[in-house]
Amino acid sequence: MALVAMMMGACLAQSARAEEPAPAQTDTSFHVGDPIIVTARGMAGASSNVITSVDRLGGNLAQSANVNYAWELVGRLPGVLVTNFNQGSTSGKFSFRGFNGEGEINAVKLLIDGLPANSNDGNMPYIDMVFPLDIAGIEVVRGTADPRSGLHAIAGSANMITRSGGNYIDAKASAGSFATYEGQVAVGHEKGAFSQNYSIGYRDAQGYRAHGALDRLALSGKWGFAPSQSLRLGASARHYISHAQEAGYLTGATAAADPRATNGYNASDGDRRLMGQYGLTLDAGLSDRIDFSAKAYANLLRDDRYVRFSSGGSQQRRVTSENHYGALAALHWHSTLAGMPLMAEVGGDYQAQDNVSLRYNTLNRVPVTQTRDQHFILNVGGAYLQAIVEPLPWLKITPAWRWDKVSGHFENRLTGSKAPINDYGTISQPKISLAATPLDGVTLYGNWGKSFQIGVGSGAYLIAPRVANLAPSINTGWELGLRYAASKRLETRIALWQQNASGELKRKLNDPTGDFENLGATRRRGLDIQINGKPAASLSAWATVSFQKAVIVTADPATPQYAGNQIDHVPQFLWSGGLDYTGLSRLRLSLWANGQSSYWLTPANSAANGGKFGRYQLVNAEAAYQVHPHAEAAVSVKNLFNGYYEYVWWDTTSPAQPLHSPGEGRAVTVSLRVKY
Repeated sequence: MALVAMMMGACLAQSARAEEPAPAQTDTSFHVGDPIIVTARGMAGASSNVITSVDRLGGNLAQSANVNYAWELVGRLPGVLVTNFNQGSTSGKFSFRGFNGEGEINAVKLLIDGLPANSNDGNMPYIDMVFPLDIAGIEVVRGTADPRSGLHAIAGSANMITRSGGNYIDAKASAGSFATYEGQVAVGHEKGAFSQNYSIGYRDAQGYRAHGALDRLALSGKWGFAPSQSLRLGASARHYISHAQEAGYLTGATAAADPRATNGYNASDGDRRLMGQYGLTLDAGLSDRIDFSAKAYANLLRDDRYVRFSSGGSQQRRVTSENHYGALAALHWHSTLAGMPLMAEVGGDYQAQDNVSLRYNTLNRVPVTQTRDQHFILNVGGAYLQAIVEPLPWLKITPAWRWDKVSGHFENRLTGSKAPINDYGTISQPKISLAATPLDGVTLYGNWGKSFQIGVGSGAYLIAPRVANLAPSINTGWELGLRYAASKRLETRIALWQQNASGELKRKLNDPTGDFENLGATRRRGLDIQINGKPAASLSAWATVSFQKAVIVTADPATPQYAGNQIDHVPQFLWSGGLDYTGLSRLRLSLWANGQSSYWLTPANSAANGGKFGRYQLVNAEAAYQVHPHAEAAVSVKNLFNGYYEYVWWDTTSPAQPLHSPGEGRAVTVSLRVKY
């Protein structure tokens, strides 16, 4: 309450109009590629107000990339774990801070141009709506110190920033291995107060594995109106549709003998997905000292999937229908108090969801029996208060507090039973961050804060026979970091972090009711090291390494033997790095690689429950030649040395065994990009 009183008093005080002293030049970010150019005015809701590890991927790298899906690009950032299911529309995802990508616990808040973009369960299907050519940059904010997001921001957030404003025509056509063809066009036009940006992307591929064909179409438009320097209005619309076959999971013997194979029982597996996102934005400078930002959005997800995971299971039809609506706002004020720079921000968001989840057991797409018909409403409202105080020219202190409240109800339409939301109460999340700049180019920083996890799907509701409300799992995290960037030729950052969860919940992924199980109290800790340098005018290089360990501290009473064991599918070692050379006339050469150590398949941490898999090292290369002032031809090779890598999980249906999804072998893509 002392913080609230201080901020309210400062806001009400009459500020002197004298020139303010320059703020401390704190920077805790790490860049891969060119810097991201931000076109929005003002500081309200900006990541620059957050003192934590922030990583940014430049638009130059994103736009030149040849990837199946945009989520693969995030894997080029430090400490990011990429989980590649390679199953049609359920292609994969990214995660970080010791969380896996299995889908049981989805710990990253996804944003597209600042608009929430997670599905109800925290997964990230909406990221597929963004094709690489439309990306201006990707920003990842790690840890528990950011007060701007609540729901799904257990370990941090990732914002896909698309192109805004400007005058350009950018087109790219590519063709490559596995009968892959792609076309992308991005157009921007800005005149006077009006701006327009459009993009279209289409990809068609037969896939590395048999029965792995897909086609994807994405359309987007953004419109802006800025009648003055202090006001900007915007609107955006995205539409996406895809069709994909699913190659299925192989036994170890089949994967070793023929990694491109499929199973006969997967012949009718596949997915049709339709998505949309629509947004309105407002950025206003209410005075020299006050900025205001607001956003409203609507998300639509329609997914119809047929999948059979193993020979011992049935084919399922999984139908998802989600309509999400919401609004976000932030008011930022900056002034001085007794000659000391002072900033304050108040903000909040409200997210409303109307979800339907259906499941059937089927035989070659013919329904046999219905196993799920659920309709559930979820509403999450949050508010936060943040101050930025600079008592000394080299010191910045950022206390913050966030509160979230959850409401909603659930109906099982197969039985007619209903249930209220768990009474989670008011979820309180205090946070504090500090940054010191004792020398030019040197930033020491630390933060401490809390985030939360609630149930997803039916797991958020008080469904019989449960009679006790489920408390939220509170994640308490801290970070200590050092960033050095004394010149443009060298940038390095090292960060030590830890995150403890009070009572972690994980979805039962193949459960007809969508129920959850208790993983227990957990601890994740790690060390991230990054370096980015330019040893010569024509050569740039970057390298990152992350050490992490995720363990169960207090196990569920049903599995006390898991105490001290590692959480499944979390490798303890991640690394990545790359080189870019531009010393030859009109020629650009790039080489980058990434890898990870192995992981346990289950929390049992035993060979009898699958053992360990997942270790790999992959190398990629690209050569691009400027054939014309406005045209560039490129050849890229993914998995240059044709290394074997795979996603593996433990199937408990009879016979219990590891099941494998081999990754793509060497893939060559040729492309032509034309820009005006």
